[in-house]
Amino acid sequence: MAERRMPAEWGRHAATWIAWPWSETDFLGDVGSAEDAYVEIVRALAPHEAVRVLVRDPAHAAHVRARLGALPADLHTVPAREIWLRDTGPTFVHEGAEVVAIDWTFNAWGEKYPASIADDAVAGRIAALAGVRALRPGLVVEGGALEVDGDGTLLAVESSLLAPTRNPGVSRRDLERRLGELLGVSRVIWLAAELPGDDTDGHVDNVARFTAPGRVACVRGLADCRARLRAARDARGRPLEVATLPQPPPLEWRGEPVPASYANFYVANGVVLVPVFGVATDAEALATLGKLFPGRAIAPIPALALVRDKGGVHCLTQQQPV
Repeated sequence: MAERRMPAEWGRHAATWIAWPWSETDFLGDVGSAEDAYVEIVRALAPHEAVRVLVRDPAHAAHVRARLGALPADLHTVPAREIWLRDTGPTFVHEGAEVVAIDWTFNAWGEKYPASIADDAVAGRIAALAGVRALRPGLVVEGGALEVDGDGTLLAVESSLLAPTRNPGVSRRDLERRLGELLGVSRVIWLAAELPGDDTDGHVDNVARFTAPGRVACVRGLADCRARLRAARDARGRPLEVATLPQPPPLEWRGEPVPASYANFYVANGVVLVPVFGVATDAEALATLGKLFPGRAIAPIPALALVRDKGGVHCLTQQQPV
């Protein structure tokens, strides 16, 4: 069997997959604002790579076409309940010269949303539409819990990836071994951090992200997370340079905290999509990520409507590498 490797997000993409919003309930009566964000996402991505959009049915497809206007996107009918394809979709990896899809088991973030467990079928559908072979390892893993440098190192948050509601009976060592086989990683750096309002048990894509081999951007204020990163070495034995991302002021919706984070950015071909929240720290976040990703455009994406449903720009995108 050829060696597997999950490429870093900044590697070349064949496409980005998203699932178009549809439920008024999810967005508390404001699905239109969420759709506005999606239009901006497609506008930012389309000049750089193919955009493939899941829709629920022909009527929904017609609605999405009208919202997109002349913006190019390929629509595929897959009646997903959740829009968060980072978690429900497959993780694409290289297996030698072939791209294959890891079809993780999805249990709706530890069975928090029983009706959404049906989205366990979504990853297999995407793999078929992409024309790639799917591997079903039998592990409950969400893509937002995985952050790789493409060079053998994985960042993960203990409270999420090791949650008892995910893979009971699977030890840390066994999980590291399985992830090593599936993703081509030889070093896991375990973090402890979770933002208020995060219903994923602490996905890493809200707290710390690789921006290059040997360099991580970590959210300001997470002292333990930063200390662990500074003490760590990556798979090549390098110490990590730790850059600082601002954190927006505490945001609430109807009295509940929401997990707003600039770490939930998405790196595509030629552009970085950055969530913004209409607050003063937006400018600092955009400037910081511009310096961390020289040569890529920085596209601000209005994300207040998204974060009200507990997610962000990275949560709703899934890259398919070349």
